[in-house]
Amino acid sequence: MSNSFLQKSLIFGGWLGALIGILLGAAVGAIAATWSGIRIGAVTGLILGILTGSLTAALTVRTAGTTGGVSIGAYTGMALGAVVGIVFGALIPESVRMSANTQQSPMLDALTATGFETAVLFSFLLSVLGTAVGAWVGGRNFIPRR
Repeated sequence: MSNSFLQKSLIFGGWLGALIGILLGAAVGAIAATWSGIRIGAVTGLILGILTGSLTAALTVRTAGTTGGVSIGAYTGMALGAVVGIVFGALIPESVRMSANTQQSPMLDALTATGFETAVLFSFLLSVLGTAVGAWVGGRNFIPRR
């Protein structure tokens, strides 16, 4: 693969990941029913979206190349997003996790009760993000055989 091919995919994956991350983060932040929850969720989604989108695009270029297509990209993004989500969710300090519980929201309390639930939540959300980015990058890079 050429360097410009990889760079274009990285930029596209980061941009798409940021967009999807903002939407997912704001949706999760809306559970708190406060503007600060939505803003914090959107900013977190932006940061994790850029990271996960870029990593997914790079790995999709490596695994799918120009012949793998949408499916290889989607599965690559799904797996990578789940791993990044578990790692990030497990590394969130307990003090940050407990501050989400102060909103008195039963849904947030259930999703952030322990480090395990938080890691599963982030794993799911980043898996969704990675699947979308991987499928899009894999489909965009696909060159059909003649």
